[in-house]
Amino acid sequence: MNMDKDIRWEQRFDNFKRAFTLLREILESTDDICSLEPIVKEGIIQRFEYTFELAWKTLNDKMSFDGLKTDKVSPKYVFKTAFQSKYIDSIDTWLAMTNDRNLMSHTYDFSKFDEVLIRLKNDYYPLLDKLFLYFIEEQVK
Repeated sequence: MNMDKDIRWEQRFDNFKRAFTLLREILESTDDICSLEPIVKEGIIQRFEYTFELAWKTLNDKMSFDGLKTDKVSPKYVFKTAFQSKYIDSIDTWLAMTNDRNLMSHTYDFSKFDEVLIRLKNDYYPLLDKLFLYFIEEQVK
């Protein structure tokens, strides 16, 4: 592990790791995510939102650390750049995740909670986990 804690992506990854661990905890605790109480669903969405934010920002910091400069700093731009540069291998799902995060954060549409929660558990969580494991591997290099 790199001992230089001045490396921004590693500092941000520490926060992502904590957020992702909390999200993982709730997602792996139940098979039927839609049967949870509304307040629990709201908490899961909150955990998803801040885990997502830290995921794309950590990814942006890592690409910058590797010498890949991004012109714009937005989730979609970062994911597109990461896909083109082979940091991630599934652009469509990352973009869908960005759209769902925006839907939940900006409109707070309760009628969409179950749909987003199902996609989170089945589609987004595996990608977040893969990114998490990538960062772990990169930290030990």
